[in-house]
Amino acid sequence: MSRGRSDTRERAQAVARELFLKQGLQRTSLQEIADRIGVTKPALYYHFASREDLVRSIIEPLVADGDAFVLAAERDQPHPRELLERYFALNHQHRDVVMLIVRELTALQDLGLVEKVFDWRHRLARLLVGPDLPFDGAVRATVALGGLADTVVVFPDAPFDALCEVAVDAAMAALGM
Repeated sequence: MSRGRSDTRERAQAVARELFLKQGLQRTSLQEIADRIGVTKPALYYHFASREDLVRSIIEPLVADGDAFVLAAERDQPHPRELLERYFALNHQHRDVVMLIVRELTALQDLGLVEKVFDWRHRLARLLVGPDLPFDGAVRATVALGGLADTVVVFPDAPFDALCEVAVDAAMAALGM
């Protein structure tokens, strides 16, 4: 029985994500990905128009979820602790992509993702410390939000509940709350 289009696409994304994390974006060839999933390179191009298209397909779920998260936070204006817990959960859910972003920041800059993440953080900082975003509050929010994202990279195998509690406590402390 042959595998379907979506199965091949998903396998290619999984292998690419693994190799990108292990070897880096520039040191992973499309041929290597095709070989690992047992298709030809032209078959891989059937699913992804380019390397950039493949990378975008891996990052897009985080972008979509992040956009939805920020919009919901702006709409609902949750308590800071709840906002931070949800932000941690978002980063934890997509920790492999967050790790890829941290490791390949320069390479991913051309995809517009870095600006997107900074925009999310700026908008969330305004919710955490106020719409005027004073300098000290902006710095504290940057430490809080960046620290939450960093914990899922530094402690990828830590139990979710324990890591979330400690990370959110630290973020709240950074905010002076």
